[in-house]
Amino acid sequence: MSVLLLVFAGLLLLAVLLSSLAHRTILSTAALFLVAGFLLGDGALGVVSLAPDDEIVATLAELALFAVLFTDGMRVGWKDLRTAWRLPGRALGWGLPLTLVVTALGAHYLVGLGWMESLLIGAILAPTDPVFAAALVGNEKVPPRLRQLLNVESGVNDGLALPFVMLFLAVAAGSESLHLGELGLELGLGIVIGVAVPWVAIKLERTRWFSASTAYEPLNALAIGLLVLALGKATHGNLFLAAFCAGITVATFGERQRESFEHFGELIAELFKLAALLVFGALISLPLLGSVGWRGWLFAILALVLARPLAIWISFLGSGLNVREQAAVAWFGPKGFASVVYGLIVLASGIAAAQEVFQLVAVTIVVSILLHSSTDIVVARWFDDEQEVPAWYGVARRLRERVRKERGAS
Repeated sequence: MSVLLLVFAGLLLLAVLLSSLAHRTILSTAALFLVAGFLLGDGALGVVSLAPDDEIVATLAELALFAVLFTDGMRVGWKDLRTAWRLPGRALGWGLPLTLVVTALGAHYLVGLGWMESLLIGAILAPTDPVFAAALVGNEKVPPRLRQLLNVESGVNDGLALPFVMLFLAVAAGSESLHLGELGLELGLGIVIGVAVPWVAIKLERTRWFSASTAYEPLNALAIGLLVLALGKATHGNLFLAAFCAGITVATFGERQRESFEHFGELIAELFKLAALLVFGALISLPLLGSVGWRGWLFAILALVLARPLAIWISFLGSGLNVREQAAVAWFGPKGFASVVYGLIVLASGIAAAQEVFQLVAVTIVVSILLHSSTDIVVARWFDDEQEVPAWYGVARRLRERVRKERGAS
């Protein structure tokens, strides 16, 4: 534990020192922690020694996903969803299930996994994460509707994919372990805790007996999150669904709490993300990467270049997005942090195909992080029209518009 803490602290300092450069180049702090974990793990130098069944792996995965879903939920209150639902609705309503199905078909027919394990992999790899495409999301020259689409989609799809992951994982564990009533109770209890706790806390602060000081304001949402986590653990409610619902509830009913916690919460979530990526990398070894065979690597590539692009192309037919925007959305469906944690959860679950599922997920995530985090700058420059479009193009476009207006007037 002390060695892991030392390594993480050193890498975190290095990431801070390189963060400005990473925003302008193909460097990626996410890739830094992943590659460092791989090099320092048992598969290479052996500095960080971790096993899938180590308590730190399960605990870190649980806390990291809770923090990420809580902050993700805060980005998408009901007001935001109502005002900007048209394009994200297509990506979530059609793109997510289509990506899941196409990925599952690849796992079944190409790799030879059973249907339930294939569906489990599809659910794990369906969520996206704009953290690995930061230059695109943060570039003001990228159309606002495109940035909003990627932000809302990535904020919601982690939570939407979660019930499918839990259901397929329960089924894959075997019929004797499948108790749909208990699973439904766990999910329902998570929703109740996630909605009730922040709603009550926000209502209490608005009474004349309570008031948070400016200094303590950022801790308000943190206290709500910790209380949701504690109640979820005590009652065996689903922690992840509770976290996501709690974030949405805070964003919906507590705009002030949301704004005060936003930056602080993002930093906490980022710390957990980087720590989980370090652990994830340490669990990957050359024998693991080689054991998937050419079919596994082909599956990983097709999951990135076929499953998401095909699902997005179908989902956005007639949407009004131009070819460049659709291409950007299709490519930047990186298999993000939620997929990392879902993979760790499956690895620790003890199901018969846990190792094989984790191997395929690991290979796909490694390829995704390296590809997407190193191409975000390149794709973002597609939208720098002032630098890339020749001067004659603007003249030709104005002439076409004038001719169209004259024809309409006649």
